[in-house]
Amino acid sequence: MSSGYTIRIENSFTAIAPESWSRLSGASKNLNTIYNPFISHAFLSSLEESGSATAKSGWMGHHLLMEDGDGRLVGAMPCYLKNHSQGEYVFDHGWADAFERAGGRYYPKLQSSVPFTPATGPRLLALEDDKADFVRHALAHGLTDVTRELGVSSAHVTFVAESDLPIFEAESYLHRVDQQFHFINDGYANHEAFLETLSSRKRKDLRKERRTALQDGISIDWLTGRDLTEAIWDQFFAFYMDTGSRKWGRPYLTRKFYSLIGERMADDILLIMAKREGRYIAGAINFIGGDTLYGRHWGCVEDHPFLHFEVCYHQAIDFALEKKLARVEAGAQGEHKLARGYLPVTTHSMHHIAHAGLRRAIEDYLERERQDVEQMGEILSEHSPFRKGERQD
Repeated sequence: MSSGYTIRIENSFTAIAPESWSRLSGASKNLNTIYNPFISHAFLSSLEESGSATAKSGWMGHHLLMEDGDGRLVGAMPCYLKNHSQGEYVFDHGWADAFERAGGRYYPKLQSSVPFTPATGPRLLALEDDKADFVRHALAHGLTDVTRELGVSSAHVTFVAESDLPIFEAESYLHRVDQQFHFINDGYANHEAFLETLSSRKRKDLRKERRTALQDGISIDWLTGRDLTEAIWDQFFAFYMDTGSRKWGRPYLTRKFYSLIGERMADDILLIMAKREGRYIAGAINFIGGDTLYGRHWGCVEDHPFLHFEVCYHQAIDFALEKKLARVEAGAQGEHKLARGYLPVTTHSMHHIAHAGLRRAIEDYLERERQDVEQMGEILSEHSPFRKGERQD
């Protein structure tokens, strides 16, 4: 490309220098931008090195790297060439089926995302200097060029930060929306102060729920940093495998993945673990960002009433309030989160569709889908647990 800049494809994340990647926006705590743990070199390289996100699992690295004339990394997009739509949380299986029934070939496709991670974050990574806007626009355009050069059906950028949306719109990407449920910290002093903003019935219900969750002699530990030993990861992985096998059929993450993130980013991880009779019986993994606690997945080897809600939602709020984090993102879907103070929030993805006919069909579908999502958000907001006049956004 012009101005002495080039965009190239790197298949292996381990070939990217960690110090170069960590200078990009949001990828390090040592920057003025808000840190997002999922786009850190530590997280993305651990997915690859552990065998969790590799060509064998259908996630072939195809990362876009933008370099200046001196070979310095100035921008990047984590990207994968995929032959399926699993582990993405933005569902396009129907698009693939329709296109292939019409004689097209939907796979492989390009996917710019963090594998197995439905968390909003920057996808157009750049050095924060006077060239940042130029770099981000060039990356979005570059993804379109790569789609054409590879001859693949489409490129999908999922869980896009709102600040990146206008850039993709300028490149004529189609805009898709969905909903998650997030807890927003309005400066509550503690969990009780938060509960006081709820209707009296909801407040009573949640207090009872929390008591019931712990009534069988269950206690809760927060583990982070040095607490995350290999023995702890063994126990958590057993929870993950047990619940994941029943929920998904085949869990995505390998045992090695947990060892790697425990070694590389232990201070960014919070395990909320439930203990009964001297042993851990359940746990949830969370990642600590610059202003957000991200809940990911949970597992258990014993079933107890409301324990899932306590470990995944209530304790996450407790931690966020103690650490003065702005929000808790509790993962994909789940209207049951609403009753626990997690409000509907719109998430965004952007899609480049190469085939004109398929693009027209998807564009029409997305327009109707956006209306449905908006209406559902309004309905859900009307049923929030907050007292009238309290938080409703």
